[in-house]
Amino acid sequence: MRKLCPAKQYGLECKYIDKCKVKQGIRIDIEQDRRIFTPIDRASYKWKRIYDKRTAVERVNSRLDVSFGFEKHYIRGIKKMKVRCGIALCVMLAMAVGRVYV
Repeated sequence: MRKLCPAKQYGLECKYIDKCKVKQGIRIDIEQDRRIFTPIDRASYKWKRIYDKRTAVERVNSRLDVSFGFEKHYIRGIKKMKVRCGIALCVMLAMAVGRVYV
């Protein structure tokens, strides 16, 4: 991952640019810490767009847990759980379509 000089990135003039060691930018190995140095820079617009989608998914997950009772379930087996989650998602979609056409 390559990071630019903050002054250069934001279009500011730095009076110490001639003495700066990182004026061309620095390179960071993303394998150093993947949680901090992600392949998509956290300061970018693309990161914000992707992160906003994550919050929408969290709302769906919350509805599955609370409204459809998956937080305290007694389902045994991955196949049964996948079927039950699929049915719950279909019900959520049907409710959304029902709200549009009513």
